Amino acid sequence: MDDDDFSRHSRTELWLYDLSLDPATRVAGALLIIMGSALGAMLGILLISADPSDVLGTIDDSEGTSDVDGLVISALLDNSSGGDPIEGVVVKILDMNRLEISQDTTDSGGRFSFDEIARHSSIILVEHPGNITVEILLIPGDHAQIPITLTPGSGLIEKDMRGESHLGESVFIGTFIAVITLLAGLAGIAGGFAAYSGDHYRRAWWLTFFGLFSRGMIFIGPLFILLGLGMIYLCRDQFTDYNPVTD
Repeated sequence: MDDDDFSRHSRTELWLYDLSLDPATRVAGALLIIMGSALGAMLGILLISADPSDVLGTIDDSEGTSDVDGLVISALLDNSSGGDPIEGVVVKILDMNRLEISQDTTDSGGRFSFDEIARHSSIILVEHPGNITVEILLIPGDHAQIPITLTPGSGLIEKDMRGESHLGESVFIGTFIAVITLLAGLAGIAGGFAAYSGDHYRRAWWLTFFGLFSRGMIFIGPLFILLGLGMIYLCRDQFTDYNPVTD
């Protein structure tokens, strides 16, 4: 800048111009990017190493058992009555040979619970005077809550819930997100080192941009990365491959 150029710019603009020429600004930006991305990478590692039972909260993989919880309510009749929890209903859980594993009686809220049931195909049996018998086939732990509706009458209602579990999909999605988080963190770290070297502006910018998806400590990591992005953009003329015409 000549003297006329200086006179036409504010102090802030001149200060930013001085920063853009100082290699320390680029280095500081690169370090912020690396720190923010490292937080994201650590989050990805923690998510990958997490026990699925800690995430889902239903399965005890070490013992191969799970709790079974449910609710017994009355059926709706003419949209005017029913839908109320039923107290005092005996609920049994059987194995596939119809041998009783355990039984419980519903409380005032219609709730029942079985603790540490083996994760094998099992049967929940509800027989209550004046109501249709209900049998539910399930894998303990595949469902957070088992709703059972008692309908007046006689006979048997059978329901197979063994194919309705989404736990496998939940674990897959959680693992996929964890891997993406880790890869985004590693990309951000690579972008930080590219910015530190000052050789490849586009590579540094794009790798750092992907690093934003690492979400280290929710907002702290992305904040560091955004600050670093702003600083390397300010210093873009310092990169050896930067061309203001095309970039």
